[in-house]
Amino acid sequence: MVRSFFNTVERSFVMAKMAATIGEHGEDAFRKLFKFYKRRSPAPDLSDVIDFSKAAKHEKVLTTELNPAAVSDDEARRAGLRPVKDWRAFGLLGYPGFMFISNPFMPGSQQHWVKQCLKTYPQKPNVCNLDMHMAPTDTQDIWGKSADVLRKPASRIREPKTLLEKLRWVTLGYHYNWDTKTYSADHNTPFPSDLQSLSGHVAAACQFPVFKAEAGILNYYRSDSSLGIHVDESELDHTQPLLSFSFGQSAIFLLGGTRREDPPTAMYMHSGDVMVMSGHSRLLYHAVPRVIPSPEGDPLHPSLEAEGLGSVSDQGLIQDPIQGETTLIQSVTKEDWAVCSRYIQTSRVNMTIRQVLGPGQAFPSKDKRTETVMGYTDGYHDSQDGENVGLKRRRSSDARNPVNT
Repeated sequence: MVRSFFNTVERSFVMAKMAATIGEHGEDAFRKLFKFYKRRSPAPDLSDVIDFSKAAKHEKVLTTELNPAAVSDDEARRAGLRPVKDWRAFGLLGYPGFMFISNPFMPGSQQHWVKQCLKTYPQKPNVCNLDMHMAPTDTQDIWGKSADVLRKPASRIREPKTLLEKLRWVTLGYHYNWDTKTYSADHNTPFPSDLQSLSGHVAAACQFPVFKAEAGILNYYRSDSSLGIHVDESELDHTQPLLSFSFGQSAIFLLGGTRREDPPTAMYMHSGDVMVMSGHSRLLYHAVPRVIPSPEGDPLHPSLEAEGLGSVSDQGLIQDPIQGETTLIQSVTKEDWAVCSRYIQTSRVNMTIRQVLGPGQAFPSKDKRTETVMGYTDGYHDSQDGENVGLKRRRSSDARNPVNT
């Protein structure tokens, strides 16, 4: 026990010394730690990564008060959530406005959201990365063109990736323009009602009762994927929070400061976990350097194997086992779950939900926006050193001097 204490102190000293050295030399502290956690060989020491799912105390972790009265138990259950009073919510010392909710979902309800991310949300009129270099007819039914292959047992023979496995991002509602880093009024489709309800309940429980889900960015990670260092600042209203939902394989999330020189804090995101970034934390640098593969022989997180959603109606909607009322959560058939589970055995899906406009706000005129000059981006997904892969772009007034974004 004494040895464990001194090992912990020694690790903390090493990390602090690393951060101090970075600061002294004026290096990018965030990028340095991003590369440290992304490193494959030798594998990084993950002992300092905060795990909110465990009861172990950490000097930075704080308990956070939610508002159970904002969401009734029936409302929560119909969205697949446990009663708010049963949620485990945390904050971080030095990060006001940041909240971490450790899997508030009812047993079995995560399956609905995984299926929505893989089967429903990639459908038209929503937009995905494949639309950037494929004909609309080719991306019309991504699930249908991938399901049969993914239902088959894994083969040792390397087969071409399905369209589902090539997904990197999907946008919902106000569609984010990766080229100009903006939203616009004329690039907008109806936001999914089930996801809008889920987001509204989580925001209300976190003291944001008027939050309106207007835009969603879904990121799809394979086992070797990562998310580059960035700040989500394109929304015109920053008074409302950014909500992040994780499903599938676990990952490491880095939350930094307002400058790249600020060393970030590392934490695990497990399937079902929710993060809320508001206030001061709404505009902090963050990134995902690493997806953590499940232990061999146990490819799915236990929360994804749980059952207990109740019976199925003729419309395919779950009936509330207590009140007999229709919920937003759809039953997932065994055939569909065979595809979903095969996919997330080696992958992770993340949904980030945003409110774009505040009361009385409108989008700026197009002549004030940047003009794209080159092709295609994989969105936030990054290069080896943590920098976002993006387009070269130029302002209309400086057409001859494109810069990397």
